[in-house]
Amino acid sequence: MAARKQTVVGGWTAFAGVLMIFGGAMTLLEGISAIARDNLIVTTQNYVFSFNLTGWGWIHLILGIVILLAGVALLATGAMWARVVGVILAGLGALANFLWIPHYPFWALVLIAIDIFIIWALCAGDHRHATT
Repeated sequence: MAARKQTVVGGWTAFAGVLMIFGGAMTLLEGISAIARDNLIVTTQNYVFSFNLTGWGWIHLILGIVILLAGVALLATGAMWARVVGVILAGLGALANFLWIPHYPFWALVLIAIDIFIIWALCAGDHRHATT
């Protein structure tokens, strides 16, 4: 019987994975709310980055799904590619939520903070890897 080597995800990687799942779910809900009922969201008249709310809803929906799935992959594997993808997606999420600030300021700022914590946790990394 051949022994199988598994990496146990722990520390900051697990923290980042959980935040990615949570942040991805919140971004997904943000997208659904913008698509379903865009008249509930406040629009600003003179904002430089004014886009169609339904278009923003689709961007947030797709980004939320991808961030959520990347968080699951990060928790499952802890692989370096999942960490790099997590940093890139969290950066894109922070950028999208920065542009979303005039429409839903509190939610956008909370998600920006979550994305910053994700980037920090993935870049801090785990200095020890437990194997079984």
